[in-house]
Amino acid sequence: MTDARPDRYHRQMLLPGWGAAGQQRLAQAHAAIVGVGALGSVIAEQLARAGVGTLTLVDRDIVELTNLQRQFLYAMGDLGSPKVEAARARLTQINPDCRIYAEATDLRADNAEAVLGIHAQRPAVIIDGTDNFETRYLLNDLAVLHAIPLVYGGALATGGTQMTVLHDPPSRPCLRCVEPDPPPPGTLPTCDTAGVLGPATAVIASIQAAEAIRIILGLASDTPPSLVQVDLFSGQFRRMSLAGAHDPACPCCVRRQFPYLAGTHDTSERLLCGRNTVQISPPAVSRAPATPAAPPAARRTLDLAALAARTQSLGPTRHTAQSVSVTLAQEAAEVTIFADGRILVSGTTDPARARAIAARIMG
Repeated sequence: MTDARPDRYHRQMLLPGWGAAGQQRLAQAHAAIVGVGALGSVIAEQLARAGVGTLTLVDRDIVELTNLQRQFLYAMGDLGSPKVEAARARLTQINPDCRIYAEATDLRADNAEAVLGIHAQRPAVIIDGTDNFETRYLLNDLAVLHAIPLVYGGALATGGTQMTVLHDPPSRPCLRCVEPDPPPPGTLPTCDTAGVLGPATAVIASIQAAEAIRIILGLASDTPPSLVQVDLFSGQFRRMSLAGAHDPACPCCVRRQFPYLAGTHDTSERLLCGRNTVQISPPAVSRAPATPAAPPAARRTLDLAALAARTQSLGPTRHTAQSVSVTLAQEAAEVTIFADGRILVSGTTDPARARAIAARIMG
């Protein structure tokens, strides 16, 4: 008897420009998703279901209760786990044929090329699921330097925006053509001050996932550059042309200056957005100005098993593949240490107090 069931991807292979050849392109493609929260979790699931062969997931955070309102990959059993670990476990259940690299780290100038596999398994597309402008500008530097398409997205309150940065032809705008510098800290609303609607994040993420698929299939280069704006409560969907937005004096895509990738700007936030949590980062590794042939920086890893054994006496301890979390009842705090040396201290917004709490564990 022959198996008459249709192929897993049969319905999407019927679409124009797809077919068996397109599906093979997806299977051979590598997509890097930076931030696996409200946007990235939806993007990762849609790309895995579509059959993208390799996904690199990068996120510095753990799953918290407030995430479950809009971060659709996660459930109650994932609370306290690094997001990338929980995402990899779920995505492997969805599509075991998808190879998934889970990077529980803070993307910075000194590790970005290594974490995203630029020199090892070059991504076909980089997808922005972050929540801060400094990392977005770091991704823009990286994408322009290595001529990798970048799919930007952002969501807040009841709406969001999306923009795709392509490099063919070179007259297309990059992120810094449209917004030369990030807004000063504290000048824009955040999810903590303005809130965020789950369906709004899902809509923007779906547009991003569709853009990533079009890029992999080779269908995106003929589309004029544009900025998409959506507001679900007002029912508005607007596409603004960016045909004339390329800046002939752009410091990034024209003058080839990459300050975010060279480490001139700090891309690691101390206080995490919308969280009663402080991040303490290890010192950055100094590096020369970025070039396409620059080798990946050395990556630091801690002995988490030894650390977990040591923290048992301090309070309830949870040990995962990429983190150790310990609850300190007397401090009313939870401390999560990652393999890359980063520490999250939940229960305070005071960096000095956070460092003191972390010192009890790390010395």
